[in-house]
Amino acid sequence: MSLSLTIATRESRLAMWQALHVQSLLRGQGHQVELLGMTTQGDQILDRSLSKVGGKGLFVKELEVALEEGRADLAVHSLKDVPMDLPEGFALACVMTREDPRDAWVSPHFARLEDLPEGAVVGTSSLRRTVLLRALRPDLRIEPLRGNLDTRLRKLDEGQYAGIVLAAAGLKRLELGARIRHIFSTDQMLPAAGQGALGIEIRATRPEVAEALSPLADLPTWLTVSAERAVSRAMGGSCSMPLAAHADLTGSTLSLRAAWGEPERANPLVRAQAQLEVDPHNPAERARAEALGAAIAEQLRAQGAH
Repeated sequence: MSLSLTIATRESRLAMWQALHVQSLLRGQGHQVELLGMTTQGDQILDRSLSKVGGKGLFVKELEVALEEGRADLAVHSLKDVPMDLPEGFALACVMTREDPRDAWVSPHFARLEDLPEGAVVGTSSLRRTVLLRALRPDLRIEPLRGNLDTRLRKLDEGQYAGIVLAAAGLKRLELGARIRHIFSTDQMLPAAGQGALGIEIRATRPEVAEALSPLADLPTWLTVSAERAVSRAMGGSCSMPLAAHADLTGSTLSLRAAWGEPERANPLVRAQAQLEVDPHNPAERARAEALGAAIAEQLRAQGAH
């Protein structure tokens, strides 16, 4: 059945790329698809860190209002920006094939983090990246960096930072891969839950939209991000929490790692890991992946994470 659909999206260049990508795929399935561009609170508040003004949910609230009011049928999100628990009446209907989930080092003068002189300024507003960077280089100055991708790169080029850390996925999607000097291994910089994946949110009462989205879903990606998001959910699900969680799927083995630290202290990182044998193409396995995530969170808490 062909549907007439409207996608709610933020108006940043990366968000528009994501929405246009989904639009193209849905049109390829025979649906009529238009975009509804919107500015969210997260886009407007740039002088404070997200952890102090309400979290990454600020990037999705206006889009959810558009869904609730019937002005849009679906919203495309970077999954790492989606709260761990959606409001009542909303559903995560689709998780798409993941791009590179790793963090990228971007700098005009220094090829790698280890090349920086002592006391150099590195930009990020992510508490996760802050604690991981400090574990790698406690001598550096970590300074806030907000704004969309283009704004962050402009601030770097203006000389405000010696280097910045960004998601590799966003740079690659916007054909800015040439800006990447180095991609951190997941051993160096464990990614955020859901990083590199796109999630599509709908009203839970729209099964016909969920059915239209089903060909776009990637079940192995959905399985891995379910485990990652379960760690964050069990730990409180807030972006004010310096938590990393990343899962790999090799054959039928789902391996999950997590790390937690304290931004204002020099305490060592708390780490946990576990694995599980799964059927990666069975949607019912997501419940077991979430249980694995909850068990990892319990390991973190047993070591002092909170």
